[in-house]
Amino acid sequence: MNGFQRRREQKKDAILQAALTLFMESGVQKVSVAQIAEKANVSQVTIFNYFESKDNLIQEVLKFYVDQTWDEQRELFDSDLPFKDKLQKMIFNESKYSKHIHDEFFQYLMKDYSDGKSYIEELYINEGIPRMIAFFNEGKEQGIVDPNVSDEAILIYIQMFNDFLQRQDVAKNVLPIAEDLTKLFFYGIVGKKED
Repeated sequence: MNGFQRRREQKKDAILQAALTLFMESGVQKVSVAQIAEKANVSQVTIFNYFESKDNLIQEVLKFYVDQTWDEQRELFDSDLPFKDKLQKMIFNESKYSKHIHDEFFQYLMKDYSDGKSYIEELYINEGIPRMIAFFNEGKEQGIVDPNVSDEAILIYIQMFNDFLQRQDVAKNVLPIAEDLTKLFFYGIVGKKED
């Protein structure tokens, strides 16, 4: 990548990060392109040159947010921590990207997810499912997950959660109980929580 391309990517990332920060704080509708431009230290014209419209920018910010969150999870999956420690971090350590998510931004994210073949769904199918199966197999090897539970059963269990979360009537109720759902998801597979 030459210097021009690198500066272009840095500017694009600055716009995405500025928009994400503002959307997380204030929601999507209340944030103007002018506010994003000011926070990113670029002109509004630059934003339109990169993204063409606020709607396109919103879609790119959703992808940017998902990538940031997935990078955290991937780092945790790849760590040398024992299965139990990884599991506890997944359940109890809030993502730095999800600590203070504005409800309206979350609704945009869930609507995109519930629409079917979204970026989130693609990432879930191509990377999430294989990582989860490997994670649970790691738990089996460490004697934490019941070795008699088949990968097929785990996949069905994961798919049930996925199908449920993709329902639009459910999306609006998920944020307040996200931690509870995460506990149910993992402890339903792992079994009784040990202290």
